[in-house]
Amino acid sequence: MKKEHDFLIVALMEPFQKTRYIQKYMRRLGMENAISNVNGKIWLFLDAMVEWDLLIDTEQQLTIKVYHQDIGNYIIMTFVYAKCSSLERLELWDNLYYLASNMDLPWIIEGDFNVILSEEEKIGGLPVLHPEYEDFDFCINSCELFGLGYKGSPFTWWNGRANAKCIFKHLDMIFVNQPFQNLFPSIEVEHLIRTGSDHAPLLMNCGKNAPQFVRPFRFLNFWAKHDIFKDVVRQN
Repeated sequence: MKKEHDFLIVALMEPFQKTRYIQKYMRRLGMENAISNVNGKIWLFLDAMVEWDLLIDTEQQLTIKVYHQDIGNYIIMTFVYAKCSSLERLELWDNLYYLASNMDLPWIIEGDFNVILSEEEKIGGLPVLHPEYEDFDFCINSCELFGLGYKGSPFTWWNGRANAKCIFKHLDMIFVNQPFQNLFPSIEVEHLIRTGSDHAPLLMNCGKNAPQFVRPFRFLNFWAKHDIFKDVVRQN
């Protein structure tokens, strides 16, 4: 996988593994450094050429400060694995508000937010009303962040069911601030095909003319063995 995409930073959300195994996965990915957040829900793997410092570590986010000589600039990267409960997510929004209040560097936030950003980002199941996601919407706007365009399916999560019980959602997202967009004007994001997981991996490329640096990869959540999995992926 590393040879195919040549990424330097990998983010693995909800690994369903004990943190003591993180070194084993680091070696499998061909990385040199690994770090886990406080509750082991977010694992980061970094190439040896990436210089980084840990800034904030909480149950729902892990933020690092990164420097790369080819860019000559510092970048703030926040990796998210949000709680399913809207009340519990309030702590995450507070973390982002705090970061935004002192942010004067290029900033990127990526991960599984466990909430959609609009009614169009869900198919199937019960309807979603604006009050259910307005705190997320307000946080992104207040922090002066914006989402990036992408290639691939608009839905990054599937509930593993078929027909009338099938539900698709856009839960995995990448946001940046204007300084990050200015630094990498040719950013490309791709929603890759789900293979053995209910979540689609996200692959970000900073563009042909940008230094080959920030390529976070949204990895698999858990293995899903369903008879119709491949058929649903093709339809989606």
